[in-house]
Amino acid sequence: MGRSDIPSVYVVDSHGTRPALPPRPGREKKQSEAAQYLLFVLVILALFGLIIEACFIYQLHNSKNADSASVSKRIGASPTPATEKLCDDGICPSKPVAHLTDGQDVHLDPHVMSWSTIAEPLLYGMTYEDPKLIIQKEGYYYIYSKVHFSDIGSFHHSVTVQTERYAGGVITLLKSRRYSSKNEKGSHNLSNSFLGGVFHLYKNDAICVNTSSTKHIIRNKAYENVFGAYMI
Repeated sequence: MGRSDIPSVYVVDSHGTRPALPPRPGREKKQSEAAQYLLFVLVILALFGLIIEACFIYQLHNSKNADSASVSKRIGASPTPATEKLCDDGICPSKPVAHLTDGQDVHLDPHVMSWSTIAEPLLYGMTYEDPKLIIQKEGYYYIYSKVHFSDIGSFHHSVTVQTERYAGGVITLLKSRRYSSKNEKGSHNLSNSFLGGVFHLYKNDAICVNTSSTKHIIRNKAYENVFGAYMI
């Protein structure tokens, strides 16, 4: 028998190493798309943060300009009226109220009392335009005033109101008079005058305190001379 008659024998090694499979193109594509999407989201968030920061800077710049303009206007203009004081600890009065005292910043008119705007005046629902307390809401108010003075000769103390409803201009609401003379040693006694009463007041009514002479007012302590009103 010749070689051509011998069958060919092939040995198959089942334990041999199989060739590595090529990576699936679909999986890499998905990973690439996810990375691009994440990068896009991060870029959008960064741009959004820059926009918000720019808005805050713009508002802060406008606020500073407004404050500077307000200060300049106050310096160049006449003194502005004292407005409402902010509520302490978030607790506000239920009705309009004002309490004014004497102070180092007060310069008295010969006959009209003025009141301090730096001695922490209580103002709620009313404004103070030196030397007048301006009513902002119609209603019944208890008005009071107390002054400490040198008791010499005659002295009078009054509270008046200036209203648009009266053509004469000024109405006297309360008034006290005192007559005295020097004591034996030639000095003068010190005395107090207190006025108080309830009145119906209208919006824009202006009340103030008058004396026969502010030269006789004793100004040792701020609380010795006071003026106020509150709605009842």
